[in-house]
Amino acid sequence: MNQRIDALVGDHAEKLSERLKKHREQLFPPHSRKELRRFTSGEVAQLLGVKDAYLRKLSLDGKGPNPETGSGGRRLYTPEHIIELRQYLEKGAKHPGTYLPGRREGDHLQVITVINFKGGSGKTTTSAHLAQKCALDGYRVLTIDLDPQASLSALHGFQPEFDLLDGGTLYDAIRYEDPVPIRDVIQRTYFPNLDIVPGNLDLMEFEHDTPRALMNRDGAMFFTKIGSVLAEIEDEYDLVVIDCPPQLGYLTMSALSAATAILVTVHPQMLDVMSMCQFLLMTSNLLGVVSEAGGDMSYDWLRYVVTRYEPGDGPQNQMVSFMRSMFGEHVLNHTVLKSTAISDAGITKQTLYEVEKSQFTRSTYDRAMESLNAVNGEIEGLIQTAWGRS
Repeated sequence: MNQRIDALVGDHAEKLSERLKKHREQLFPPHSRKELRRFTSGEVAQLLGVKDAYLRKLSLDGKGPNPETGSGGRRLYTPEHIIELRQYLEKGAKHPGTYLPGRREGDHLQVITVINFKGGSGKTTTSAHLAQKCALDGYRVLTIDLDPQASLSALHGFQPEFDLLDGGTLYDAIRYEDPVPIRDVIQRTYFPNLDIVPGNLDLMEFEHDTPRALMNRDGAMFFTKIGSVLAEIEDEYDLVVIDCPPQLGYLTMSALSAATAILVTVHPQMLDVMSMCQFLLMTSNLLGVVSEAGGDMSYDWLRYVVTRYEPGDGPQNQMVSFMRSMFGEHVLNHTVLKSTAISDAGITKQTLYEVEKSQFTRSTYDRAMESLNAVNGEIEGLIQTAWGRS
């Protein structure tokens, strides 16, 4: 006897949801919140760009935060300690912004929209690592999960079907009827300096509501929605990172209209690049229409970031060379390597910045970390340039 597909899919969804709930409860017991690990003095010295011996001297002299002492007398710093150190060191810095590199008077809020048409391009992984590294580097960061699949939210400890039963996504702030202030949907994360607006299936409602609003000419145009709500809180952040869904709907177009910069993730394989070509053509056509309707299409920068890159793969190298020859400086110089360290961390809903180094072989961890830091450092350079700094 044939089974109705809606019933079968519903049954599978229920089973999977229940299993995921149990999995989460094993990783993080009920009512527990994710916490960020302690950082070794070596890691902190690298983050701050100072010598480990200098941190030791500060600690011995009773200056700055008082680190914890781990096994073998290792000094361990909490994420809050890192912020305290940044604030302490900034006071004596020769150049303003050395340790607190965020906005100054006259600098505009940076809104980086991360897009791709094809799933599996590393979009969410790129968004999460960028947001977290910028927070560790002293920027005040807001990240927004615009993808109804909510992978970015899950990485930060939010399970949509359990934690967001009464809304709580950006949809609440941008809907056409009775929107709430964006502050009502911003959540603190366990990363100091990093807040999140989580996502869930409610976001799909915006795709359904907008055609009706366009027909009825209800209120503000859809493409102004995200930019308008970000204006409410722009003084509280240096940087917003938006993880878009892998399709070009009204949500993505509104995010592109709000953006000051665009990051396109690309997996360097022929099918992915062909898919990106179609995506770029559609994006150009639709944003042209938005521009004619009054949307702001000026950007500080657009960059392609090559993700899940395997340097020993000949066809991938050809594809990267092909992109560089076409797009020149619009392709980031550094690439995100394909790494078991990044994928294994994802299994426990963590990023590489969260996991303990000891969980991996040293060379695997170091290569992956070096790759991520290089990409994020290059993006931070673009942010600084957009603010008129070298």
